[in-house]
Amino acid sequence: MAKIIEVRDISKCFGAAGEGSVVALDSLTLEMDEGEFLAVMGPSGCGKSTLLNIIAGFEAADSGVCKVANRPVSAAGPDRGVVFQEYALFPWMTVERNVSFAMQAAGKWDAEAPARITKTLTDMGLVQFRQAFPKALSGGMCQRVAIARILAIDAPVMLMDEPYGALDALTRASLQEELVALWQKTRKSIFFVTHSVEEAIYLADRVVIMTPRPGRIVLDLPIDLPRPRDVTQVQFNEYKRQILGVIHPSMRAGGHSAGSQS
Repeated sequence: MAKIIEVRDISKCFGAAGEGSVVALDSLTLEMDEGEFLAVMGPSGCGKSTLLNIIAGFEAADSGVCKVANRPVSAAGPDRGVVFQEYALFPWMTVERNVSFAMQAAGKWDAEAPARITKTLTDMGLVQFRQAFPKALSGGMCQRVAIARILAIDAPVMLMDEPYGALDALTRASLQEELVALWQKTRKSIFFVTHSVEEAIYLADRVVIMTPRPGRIVLDLPIDLPRPRDVTQVQFNEYKRQILGVIHPSMRAGGHSAGSQS
């Protein structure tokens, strides 16, 4: 299967060399197949978001190579859509305008664009809110708009940085189900950063665990469970114990308390 994301020997340091510098990533290597759903976990500050930002083109690595679809990443591009934990919508634009602006910025606007917007908003359960402003929407609906922008521009790669971390448990579970259904329908490549072990196992084909800063890969675990997944299933909880067994010793070695892991 073709590799959609290739990260080889990536290192990233913030600040000038010396006592004030922070090494976020150190010679990290990771590959992701086209159409794969990959979850990335690790202690706070381990470099998960830094890695995502390098793949997105928001940050430049100090050394190493990052490729998407076999092309070196040098800047952000319409082939990679990003969903953040904070609702990155323009508050002065309606739902429809947020989506149309993304299409225009990505160079995806044509005579069929309005019809694609309507279909996308319908698919995401948002068409009746197309003229609403973000302040009138719930957190879950705002994240649906953010995902709708990616679908409207047809970005093959979705980079999701703890997109459901600020939501209540019921909304989070509902959006997880919707995301799995969306992925099964579109087979987009999803790179999903999360702090939740259950969320990672429920969603992903593969879970990658990073060490405390500086971030490296300490576990690469395929999740061999049929969908839809049951969080009470014996094998589900075996995966959970395996991941926690890696995360907690890793956190103690890095000086973090196990209780800081959400």
